[in-house]
Order: sequence, then C-alpha cells, then structure tokens
Amino acid sequence: MAEKRRTRYRPVDLNRDHARPRTAPSPTCEVVEARLAEVVQPATYALMEQYRQLGLRFRILTLPVMVGLVLAMIWRQIPSVTTLTQMLARESVLWVPPVRVSQQALSLRLRCFPAVLFSRLVETLLPTLLARAAARRRPQPAAVQRALGHFSALWVADASTLEAVFRKGGALRGRTETVFGGKLLAVLDLPSKLPVHLWWDEDSAANEKRFLDRLRAVLPPNVLLVLDAGFYAFPWFDWLTEHQGWFITRPRTEMGFDIVRILTETPTIRDRVIQLGRYRSNRCAHPVRLVEVCVGGGWRSYLTNVLDPTVLAPADVVDLYGRRWRVEEAFLLVKRLLNLAYLWTGAANGLPLQLWATWLLYALLLDLSDAVAEELDQPLDRISIEMVYRGLYFFTGAVARGQATDPVAYLAAQSDLGILKRRRHPPAPPSLDTLPQNLNL
Repeated sequence: MAEKRRTRYRPVDLNRDHARPRTAPSPTCEVVEARLAEVVQPATYALMEQYRQLGLRFRILTLPVMVGLVLAMIWRQIPSVTTLTQMLARESVLWVPPVRVSQQALSLRLRCFPAVLFSRLVETLLPTLLARAAARRRPQPAAVQRALGHFSALWVADASTLEAVFRKGGALRGRTETVFGGKLLAVLDLPSKLPVHLWWDEDSAANEKRFLDRLRAVLPPNVLLVLDAGFYAFPWFDWLTEHQGWFITRPRTEMGFDIVRILTETPTIRDRVIQLGRYRSNRCAHPVRLVEVCVGGGWRSYLTNVLDPTVLAPADVVDLYGRRWRVEEAFLLVKRLLNLAYLWTGAANGLPLQLWATWLLYALLLDLSDAVAEELDQPLDRISIEMVYRGLYFFTGAVARGQATDPVAYLAAQSDLGILKRRRHPPAPPSLDTLPQNLNL
C-alpha cells in the first residue's frame, strides 16, 4: 500500500500593512471634537482664498468639509470610505453636519482634492502649536536645558521611506513591481517633539542629501541640528559653520583626519579638534570636534562643529545625540498608531492627502500630551503618547457618564492607564552575600 504523501503546511505570507481594517470606528465625544475644532477650523477657513484661487467650486464637499472628513477617518480609525459615507448620512463627523453623499462622489473627491491645501494647513498650524509648547512650563532634561541657553533652537532631522502602496487602482493598476509611497524628511523641535518642517518626495530611493537645499532655505542662525549619518557631507558641514549653524552627527567608520588640538584625553573620554579629510582636494574647510566615549568596552564617536567644550560638554553631545531617536519614535507613532503604514490608495493625490492629515493629527496629539505633561509637572519624555491616544477612549466613556469634562485633567489623574512611563532602573550589582561560596579561585 502506497504511503500517503505528506504535505507540509506553509502559511500564507501576508503583508499586515495591507490587511484591510475590520474594526468599527472608535467612539468620540463633543469635548474631544471641540478641542480639535478649536485649533484646526480657524486655520482651515484662513485657506479659503487659496481654495478659490485653485478654481474649486463651493458645493457640498468644500475645504472645511474635506478637512473634517479626512481627519475623522484617521482620528477615529474609520475603516473605509463606505463606512464614512454611512456615518455622514446619520451623524455629525467632527464639525461636518449630517449630509447624504454617494460613496462614488466621496471617493472621487478624495482622489482629486488638491493635497497642497492640506500641506499648507499643516504649515499654518505648526507655528501655533510650537508657540503653545514654548509657553508651557514643564521640566526639561538637563542637557536640553543647558543647550537652550546657548542655541536658539534644537532640531532633529531624519528621513523615512513610506510603505508600499496598493496596485488595485489608479495609475498603478496592473504593475507587478512594488511601488513605495515616497520619502519623507521630518525636522522636529527636540524639546517639544513637534514637527517644524515636513517635506515629501515621490522618489522613495531619494537620499537625505537631496533635501539639503530645502533645509538650507529654512534654517535660522544659531540652531543646533542633531543629524543622522545620512547627512554626512563635507560641503554641508562647511556651509553650516559659515552660516552660524551647528550640528551633532556620527562619523563614518573609516574617516581620515588630522588632529589639530587635544581638549581631553582620559581612559573613557577622548575630546579632540580635528581636520576632516586626508587630501587637499576633499578636505573639510573648517575644523570639527571629535568626541569619543568608552561605553561597555567599546568606543562611540560623535562629530560636532561646536569647538568649545564649555558650550557643549562631551556628556551633552552624547545625551543630545541619543535624543535623535525622538524622530524615529515620531515615525513609529505616525505609521503604526495613526496607521500611515496602511496607505489607502495608490492614487497620486490620495497618498499626500493621507500623509499631511496624519502628521497634522500627530501634532495635535503631541499638543495634548504636552498639556498632560504640564499638568503632571513632568518632562514630555515621561509621557506615553500612545497611551494618551488610547486613554481618550476611557475619557469618552467618562464624559458620557458625567464624570469628566476636561481631557487633560482626566488623563493626568488616571495613574493606571500608563500615561506616565515607568522609570527604568539599571540592574543592581550582585551582593557579596549572593555570590557562590566556592568560586574555584
């Protein structure tokens, strides 16, 4: 009797970012919606003149309506345009009153509505949110506080590639290769974590240096930039030094340089002023500072053009560069918490529409988290932005029961929701009493 052939089960390789959401829209309340409308609506109406200049007609799906619907789709995690259409026919969506429109009309509007209006809305709102953050009184990390005494601002810059887009419709229909959603460069204000500038490029393979001209155009004097190694370029370093711009970055593994002056040299710290480049044709015109710190038996290296250690001590160089990960956290929250990893469409217009709306909501969520930090008198780094977002579900229930009216006061008082991050303590060294008696020495 022939043995039955055994087939090995192999699970399907799924792209979770392209798995269609099946959840119901999250609940909301008038208090949360009023807080969003207070910030967004005035800036939206300020763009009405630009709306007219683009030749757009005033019908049902106008600029304020489209802004409200797109923000609601992301904020309440509405799974589809069909669900949004059904909701709009029965209830108010943010500041948009109930109105009946077809799913086809709304889908077409999302595909052709100028994304540049959403980009300008973000540009209009960011200075307002940054001013609100600067007016708040909550503790800052010691290294950040010291740096703010010498520099006009602390910025972090990095780029991220967006996920693959759908090929089911639009210009991508029928294409077999993977098409990514482009490259985004984000410049964040380090003390508040708020975005200062955002630039999107359709080319997902674009290098960070491709954005340097845009960064030069908006860089005010005496700003300290914390940069990824992708910005490593001698002409860029020289330009910053010549225009009163300052930077901290990581050097390349194989880097040629000559030592100009030794500032500090101990078994754990080497702080030297160096001249980058071995040959006259490609040398860095201005000297920079190489800070090396021994951690766990290995050396970590940092470059900066701040040559005075009394302005930027080696410990502050290490601390501030470690905070470069704030921009990585921003990319993580925008993609995973606010679902930018799940790109709605492959249409050329729909992608930037979702991109700008998501970053706008991230900035508003940060503004709320910063207000909670001020209420608790804690640094913003101690506040979990994800748990603030998830805590709004419980606040909505408390409002419905008549137990809360202010989201900031409510979230600050809920110690069990994980709003305040737990402090992580390094493991204590072993006690002599816990060591084995026979060490075979």
